[in-house]
Amino acid sequence: MWQEFRAFISKGNLVDIAVGFVVGAAFATVVSTFTGRIVSPLIGMLFDLSGLEAVGTFGPVDPETGVPQGSVGAFVQAVLNFLIVGFVMFLVVKSYNRLQARWKEEEAAPAGPPEEIVLLREIRDALNR
Repeated sequence: MWQEFRAFISKGNLVDIAVGFVVGAAFATVVSTFTGRIVSPLIGMLFDLSGLEAVGTFGPVDPETGVPQGSVGAFVQAVLNFLIVGFVMFLVVKSYNRLQARWKEEEAAPAGPPEEIVLLREIRDALNR
């Protein structure tokens, strides 16, 4: 198991995972801001609300924000965030898989005879002249 772990780290997979995690977290923040600052207010304007957070509020009022603690709209906004992030990640993985398939096809395609064969053929042709 130790050798497998060493192989895993030496392949760079750990670095790839870390970079993917950081980029994914940053992307999730961008999507949260997009839905919270653009989508939610637009929906709020359409339905004469302050935003999605104002839909289906319940529970005691939070003294710091003055907003009820429970909100169905906040849940809907979180679901929208999830769907947007999930869809973009689906597109990224789909594109990556296409590139991987293309690279495998290029690797599998024969590049021609080995160099030794070419040299031997040149020698044969030179001797036949």
